[in-house]
Amino acid sequence: MQDPPISTPASTPLSGLLPDLAQHQTLYVALGVALLVIIVAQRIPIVRTLVNLGVTLVLVGLLFVAIGQRSQFDPYLSKIAKLLRIEDQQVVGGEVRIRMAADGHFWARARIDGVERRLLIDSGATITALSTKTADAAGIDAKSGVMPIVLQTANGAIPAQSGRIRELKLGAIIARDLQVVVSPAFGDTNVLGMNFLSRLASWRVEENVLILVPHHPQKVGA
Repeated sequence: MQDPPISTPASTPLSGLLPDLAQHQTLYVALGVALLVIIVAQRIPIVRTLVNLGVTLVLVGLLFVAIGQRSQFDPYLSKIAKLLRIEDQQVVGGEVRIRMAADGHFWARARIDGVERRLLIDSGATITALSTKTADAAGIDAKSGVMPIVLQTANGAIPAQSGRIRELKLGAIIARDLQVVVSPAFGDTNVLGMNFLSRLASWRVEENVLILVPHHPQKVGA
């Protein structure tokens, strides 16, 4: 009687177990250089100091960017950004300057009948639009009127009501008796439209900064 045959697993080439060095050559070189710098930095005090300084500057830079981007959402970070002079919105010589946000839009901080809100500036919007929550907080009496208002948006037609802002303050700019439309379909978004921009002396965009120039700049804080 013959013994049953013994199956032998196929041998795996050693090269199949190793990563493709040529494919990741740049990564390995970068890691090698970084490791070499760290080793040298530990042995030479002046190099260690320079490396630590470089890391600190990078971290501080990232912190400034984070504060600048998040300040428009957080009032506490907004105060910090103001102290550090990295605000996304500033008044310079009577002009209001607003830096482009990370989402590619310009967002303004304004007071609507005494209530501070964040508004998207949209030159493609004919009229200023407020969320129902903002209109209620500002005490704006929105009415449907005799004829129903239907707005055509990217998401289709939506019903809206009409109202007026008694006073809107945006930095050195004051707009009074500004017509608005109000709808729950806007969610939490408020929009400054062309009926606001057309009241300005001029407005333009320079190097990702929106510059609003009023006819009669007002004293900030007045």
